[in-house]
Amino acid sequence: MKFIVSSSVLLKNLSHINGVVATNPIVPILENFLFKIDVDVDSPTSGGGGTLTITASDMHTTMTTHIPVDASESGAIAVPAKLLLDTLRSLPEQPITFQIDTETFGTQILTDNGRYKLSGENPIDFPKIPAVTKITSIELSSDALLGAINNTVFATSTDDLRPAMTGVYLNLTPDNATFVATDGHRLIRYRRTDITGTATTTLIIPRKALQLLKTSLPATAVEVKAEFSQSNASFTFGSTQLITRLIDERFPDYENAIPTNNTNVMTIGRTDLLNSLKRIVIYANRTTHQIRLSLKANRLVISAEDLDYSNEANENLLCDYEGDDMEIGFNAKLMVEMLNNLSAKMISLEMSAPNRAGLIIPADKEENEEILMLVMPVMLNTYA
Repeated sequence: MKFIVSSSVLLKNLSHINGVVATNPIVPILENFLFKIDVDVDSPTSGGGGTLTITASDMHTTMTTHIPVDASESGAIAVPAKLLLDTLRSLPEQPITFQIDTETFGTQILTDNGRYKLSGENPIDFPKIPAVTKITSIELSSDALLGAINNTVFATSTDDLRPAMTGVYLNLTPDNATFVATDGHRLIRYRRTDITGTATTTLIIPRKALQLLKTSLPATAVEVKAEFSQSNASFTFGSTQLITRLIDERFPDYENAIPTNNTNVMTIGRTDLLNSLKRIVIYANRTTHQIRLSLKANRLVISAEDLDYSNEANENLLCDYEGDDMEIGFNAKLMVEMLNNLSAKMISLEMSAPNRAGLIIPADKEENEEILMLVMPVMLNTYA
C-alpha cells in the first residue's frame, strides 16, 4: 500500500486529534493513529485520488479527520503517534510518500532527501468508532460552542471520586441551552438563547472532550453538528468528528445552591478588581489564598495577610455599593480565574451574608448569552 500526502497538511490534522492519545493507554494499540485509505475505484480520479481517514482514541473519546491523498489502493495501518509527529515536526513542507507492507505492517516514509522506517501495527486491533444512535441533534455556530466551553470547562472538578462534576452539564430545551460546571467551590451557569433543541435533553459532557473541542475548533466561525444519544455525543465540523462517551451520573441540584435575595450589591470595573486581586493574593496564605473584602458605601478594601511569613497588603478601590456594611472572605485564586474568563467591562458582586455564596454577574451582557458565576466564601481569620 502506498500514498502521497503533504507533510504540513498531515501534521496540522494530526495535531488537531493528537490530544486524544493517552500517555499510558489502557491497551498499547491506542498509542497509535489509525490510518485508513479509501479509493473509489469507479471514480475517474481513482488512479491518483483517495481519502485518508485518521483516527485517534482513548476508549472514551474518539476523533477522526479526513485528508485527500494521492493513492491507488485502499488499506489500513496503525502508526505510532509520537514517532510520526516528532518526525513531521522536523520536516519542511514537502510531499511525502508512505510505503506500507500490508503483511508485516512495516512502514517507510520517503522525503526529498531521507527515508524513515518505523513499525506499524495491525489495524484490526484498533477499537471501532462508536456509533451515535441520535436521540436529538442540533446545529450551532462554533463561536457559540466555544463561548460555552470557555466559560465553563475551567470550573469542572478534577476529583474522580465525584465523576458527575468532572464534566459540563448541558440542559437543552426548545428555548435555550444551559451549560453548568462546578467543582464544589464555585459554580458557573452559562445560558445561550441561540442554541435550542426540539425537546428537553440533559447530559454531562466530559472535560477532556470539551478541551479537545476548544483546541481543535477553527478560529473562523463554522457550523457544528452535534448529535446526542443515550450514552454518546458527537460533534462534527469541517472534516473532523469527535465522539465522546457521556458521564452516566446524576449532576448536583445546582439551582438550589444559587442564593436568592442578595441585597448587598457591589458594581465595579472587572479589570480594576482583577488587577487588585492579582497583587493582593501575592501576600495571602499560600495554601488558602484567602483575601478579605470590606465593603462600605462606594468603597471597597481588599486585604490579605500570611501569618506564617508576616506578609500583608491592602488596597482601596472605588465602587458602587448598595447594602449593609460587611466583610466577606474569598479564595482569590478562584476569583482571579473566574474574572479572567469574563470579557465584560463592569461586573456585579451580589451577596446576602458573609457565610453565603457570592454571585459574579456581568453588568454589560452580550447578545444571546447569560452568565452567572457563584463563588463560595471562606471563613475569615481574625487579624491580630
